[in-house]
Amino acid sequence: MGEVPISGAASTSRGPRASAELIGGSAAMRHVRETIARVAPSDATVLLTGPSGSGKENAARALHAASPRAAGPFEAVNCGAIPHDLAEAELFGAEAGAYTGASRTRIGRLEAAHGGTLFLDEVGDLPLPIQVKLLRALETRSVERLGGGRPIAVDFRLVAATNVDLEAAVDARQFRADLYWRLAVVLLELPPLAARLEDIEALVAHFADAQRLRLHLPPDGLARLQAHHWPGNLRELRNFVDRALALGERLLPAETVERLLTPRRRSMDAWLQAPPETPAARPGHFAESLAVEANPLAPMALKQLLAEAEATLIAQALAASNGTIAESARLLGLKRTTLVEKLKRLGWKAANEAA
Repeated sequence: MGEVPISGAASTSRGPRASAELIGGSAAMRHVRETIARVAPSDATVLLTGPSGSGKENAARALHAASPRAAGPFEAVNCGAIPHDLAEAELFGAEAGAYTGASRTRIGRLEAAHGGTLFLDEVGDLPLPIQVKLLRALETRSVERLGGGRPIAVDFRLVAATNVDLEAAVDARQFRADLYWRLAVVLLELPPLAARLEDIEALVAHFADAQRLRLHLPPDGLARLQAHHWPGNLRELRNFVDRALALGERLLPAETVERLLTPRRRSMDAWLQAPPETPAARPGHFAESLAVEANPLAPMALKQLLAEAEATLIAQALAASNGTIAESARLLGLKRTTLVEKLKRLGWKAANEAA
């Protein structure tokens, strides 16, 4: 891939935004882009499916950016992150005094999406009573705030996403059939990264470009990345690139790629891909491989192995938080002062030490 120059990368947003993870020339991604281009001009509800980390939010943003509503808001809601007892107020809003602590009127996410696109991620996690109210809002194109008595007109395009089988959830009475059919007007499946390995080169270039840095990925490094199982899909690949950049790696031959892929995941890859009779499938091979892969000449001391694993996790947290110490500490479950001490011992300096 040669050296790739880099240019910057994105919960409400307005206007078009690049859908980076939709890049790639694989047949699977061509189908995704073609489907988006066909359905974007309409207001049809779209249900995005696919494994976690496959880029469903990026597909939703692409739909929004290509639609007549592109100048309006893109309101992204992670339904799985909303506590069930707060879901109604979060989605539909609440009038002042509607519940303890509601000192002022709160605009719900459906209202906030007016004129644009509402993206409901992990829609299968919505509580059943909220599913009923959502269906009514979609059918009447209006919402009633918690504690309010009058309907408020709303106009948005709905895009929903799930990584679970909603039809099975319907059969298990965990998801309403009428809401499912209201959501599944257009079904679009996002492929796992393992089904689009030829896109890895372009994706690595993009993820590095997001940090305005350069990476060089020679053929053997690319081959090693394409041999990886990628259970975390695009999210895992982005983390790999962030880890490489955070550790100052700019050249990624196969041996560097191998080192940057975590030992646990490398061992799991070997186990998943090996026939039962191979050494990788033997009980105990996982533990053996940690030592062998870390140092082919001698087993690595536990203390050294743990220190290397800790450094890798810290690098990942710093990359994920754009170098913000407070956020990195939160991700790692550490006190800020503890993380600062660990960074000093490693001789590292975060990009944003004040935060």
